[in-house]
Amino acid sequence: MIQQDIRKLAAYGLKTGLIEKEDEIYTVNRLLELFELDEAEETEGVADADGEELEDILARMLDYAYEKGIMAEDGVVSRDLFDTKIMSVLVPRPSEVIRRFRELYRQDPVKATDYYYKFSQDTDYIRRYRIKKDQKWIAATPYGELDITINLSKPEKDPKAIAAAKNAKQGGYPKCLLCMENEGYGGRVNHPARQNHRIIPVEINGSQWGFQYSPYVYYNEHCIVFNGKHTPMKIEHDTFCKLFDFVKQFPHYFVGSNADLPIVGGSILSHDHFQGGRYEFAMAKAGLDKSFTIKGFEDVEAGIVSWPMSVIRISSPDSDRLIALADVILDKWRGYTDEEAFIFAETEGEPHNTITPIARKRGDKYELDLVLRNNITTQEHPMGVFHPHAGLHHIKKENIGLIEVMGLAVLPARLKEEMDSLADALLEGRDIRGDEILEKHADWVDEFLPGYGAESRDTKEKLMEILRKEIGSVFMHVLEDSGVYKRTEEGQRAFERFLNSL
Repeated sequence: MIQQDIRKLAAYGLKTGLIEKEDEIYTVNRLLELFELDEAEETEGVADADGEELEDILARMLDYAYEKGIMAEDGVVSRDLFDTKIMSVLVPRPSEVIRRFRELYRQDPVKATDYYYKFSQDTDYIRRYRIKKDQKWIAATPYGELDITINLSKPEKDPKAIAAAKNAKQGGYPKCLLCMENEGYGGRVNHPARQNHRIIPVEINGSQWGFQYSPYVYYNEHCIVFNGKHTPMKIEHDTFCKLFDFVKQFPHYFVGSNADLPIVGGSILSHDHFQGGRYEFAMAKAGLDKSFTIKGFEDVEAGIVSWPMSVIRISSPDSDRLIALADVILDKWRGYTDEEAFIFAETEGEPHNTITPIARKRGDKYELDLVLRNNITTQEHPMGVFHPHAGLHHIKKENIGLIEVMGLAVLPARLKEEMDSLADALLEGRDIRGDEILEKHADWVDEFLPGYGAESRDTKEKLMEILRKEIGSVFMHVLEDSGVYKRTEEGQRAFERFLNSL
């Protein structure tokens, strides 16, 4: 079968455009070398890979590599390292990909990103077959339709790989997952392989940055734009300039930055980067609760967004005016304290206030959403006062970063099995407080279940639909907990006090 699969993989390369007809013999020979074979055999009936998934072809190749001792371990980490090496045989050099991207960009930026997004999937850098496993649904709330996803595309590491990673030398190359040096890197047990990865260089506000897609694509064309140098995240004047520079180059994409402080920031604070894409989140669709004018910026439209978190939206045909106003708001917020609202700019020299900014083009105007963030902790809320509170941790306790802020819940993989087991337990009338895994959901169930009649929860399908709806409600409360100004009269008066200070 290995001879057939080599031919099928070459056919896949031809079909997707990763290689051309003139590359076929070369590609087959590279694969023969990889699998320690001396010659190609004539194979019948495998002229193309139609009807066969890439995942299946690669799976058989990996099985063969393990059986022949080419691959030492058979766990998911070892398989991911080796199948990336296999796919690298089909992937053009960076210069070729960049050249094609720029040719298409000169015609239309949309054509360029369409090509690059498809390319990133065809190379298996974005593993389509894993993304399909993610569970996704829409939750209707008073704030609009929130996106809920249980992330299943990041595979769980097997015990051997965990042990190997623990014992492996902690290398400093690449410095992190967002460094330019990841392009073409072979990987190791504690760092993913990236031989099938290609980065598009872009100039952002006069500095060199990289443009790529997230391998986990939480939403359509989920891209990452990252500094060419390994430099920490920082929200400042240049951040706003860079966001709008990117939007001007790719007006069909939004782009935003995580905040630059722990708890309210993203998972990688050590490397300056943005996330964007071709998707409209619930927050972007949300209207304004009220409009207001800031002195000196009467030409800029401004308002409070109807959203569970505290968001100021400013809009103008002139991006420079938005940058100037964003500077004023950021500077004021960094040093703003309102003890009555439990907003402290700093405690014991530790800063707490920052902003999560999101930029987009809407019609002939530029738009900037500024989400006010604060990372103060207390004994009652050790993970953060403006962070999901303990009663919600059974569903979501991780940081609320840019993606969640905009209205997309990225929930842990454990929930898939837990919700399935919970539905079974409820259907059978079992006491979930006696279940070690499900017990954490008991208070939540006691709270919502009485609101549903017996007939509305008499099948597993109905119960799963209820659980999906209630998870959406939990995520809405997660966002409300994360808002510095609550959606109450008192909270909105406090928000007004900040706006009046501008």
